[in-house]
Amino acid sequence: MVQIEIKLDPVPGADGANGVLTSKHSAVLHRHLDHEFLVLDQAKGNYLLLEDGRKIIDASGGAAVGSIGWGNERVALAVAKQVLAAPYCATIFFTTIPQEELAKELIAGTGGDMARAYIVNSGSEAMEAALKLARQYYLEIGQPQRSRFISRERSYHGITLGALAVGGHKARRAKFEPLLMDNVSQVSPCFAFRGKAAGESDTDYVHRLAVELDDEFQRVGPETVCAFVAEPVVGAALGCATAVAGYFKAVKAICEKHGALLILDEVMCGMGRTGTLHAWQQEGVVPDIQTIGKALSGGYQAVAGVLVNQRVVGALEKGTSAFVHGHTYQGHPAGCAAALEVQRIIREEGLLENVRQMGDLLEKRLRAQLAGHPNVGDIRGRGLFWGVELVADKASMTPFPDADHVCMEICELGLDEKYSILVYPGGGSVDGIRGDHIILAPAFNIKPDEIETIAATVARLISDYFAAKGQ
Repeated sequence: MVQIEIKLDPVPGADGANGVLTSKHSAVLHRHLDHEFLVLDQAKGNYLLLEDGRKIIDASGGAAVGSIGWGNERVALAVAKQVLAAPYCATIFFTTIPQEELAKELIAGTGGDMARAYIVNSGSEAMEAALKLARQYYLEIGQPQRSRFISRERSYHGITLGALAVGGHKARRAKFEPLLMDNVSQVSPCFAFRGKAAGESDTDYVHRLAVELDDEFQRVGPETVCAFVAEPVVGAALGCATAVAGYFKAVKAICEKHGALLILDEVMCGMGRTGTLHAWQQEGVVPDIQTIGKALSGGYQAVAGVLVNQRVVGALEKGTSAFVHGHTYQGHPAGCAAALEVQRIIREEGLLENVRQMGDLLEKRLRAQLAGHPNVGDIRGRGLFWGVELVADKASMTPFPDADHVCMEICELGLDEKYSILVYPGGGSVDGIRGDHIILAPAFNIKPDEIETIAATVARLISDYFAAKGQ
């Protein structure tokens, strides 16, 4: 194997003494303009190396992005080879071998349940494409009256305007409500921790949610609905909330009853994160359209995609034979090369089995060390995708005020040298604004000793944070 060693120059304006870069000294329009950013120097394995010498264990893969760890030379070489061969492809005229092979790999991973793949650069782009494809499907089959979508409250499907419109995260939508399309309505999520009534069985809960969805179809006019949009395991908005058994079979049946499509958003929970390549493979349903991203390329390139079943593809083939959508950088050769190599590594090294085994271990350790904590309301997830919901009062499950910024403060404390761990913050699980949780989503090749370190450190981090608050 060719050895690759890269040493980056120091970041201009960074304070070498404490390894931070104040946003006001930066030319970047950062997410926060008054924040001091730690400077990332290198990433190796499951660790982040900061410019000040700190070594941080990456327990969340960034935003559930890292799937094979960092610094994999096999992927880096595949990308470098493609960049030297053909760094860009004008997809209106050409295709490339990496794009074609990646699509075949992705379709094979569905067992043939999906028929085609559309490769883009972000989860938000993927969702925009999915919504437009659903609309065009109905134009192709002669049902132009269908233009509405039904989604779920406290969901998140992306930050661009179309994706934000079908999302139900109030805090992220608030400033942009006047710009969002008004042909979307929402129903309750399948979130047993806060949505299931006392004494209600799973069967009764599923029935209640199914009736609510069916009623919504009837309210807006079932003949006007393009699709129902949902995350099989809700990531950032609900902190790794899984559906109860039978829920997705019920909603699929309702979609079929009314002739609507089922769009499943697996940008955060998919591509192996929950223990199977696709989260829907554990739900007993097949979507009509699916979005993927994050773990797809493991962070080595900006890649996402849309998978489409034969029902939808067939309509285009029999109709106009053209999807009226496109991006300059869709099917980017280097991105496809990275994603292809990452997916091959996951398959060849049997990493999905490791996701299941290490996920079981992580769950056991988290429950053993945190379930009894007075500020831990719930521990939930699947595979290597786990959320810990934090509450002000465990008896009533009362959330902290949004202004307390509990989840972000815990994540920032985790970066202190005393803990040296990266976990991911999330909020809005109660009503779209209140409700704090942190997410753990380590790489698929994580080892048992690293799982032990993550669980123990997170338990210590949470205990120390609330102890300092006098709780």
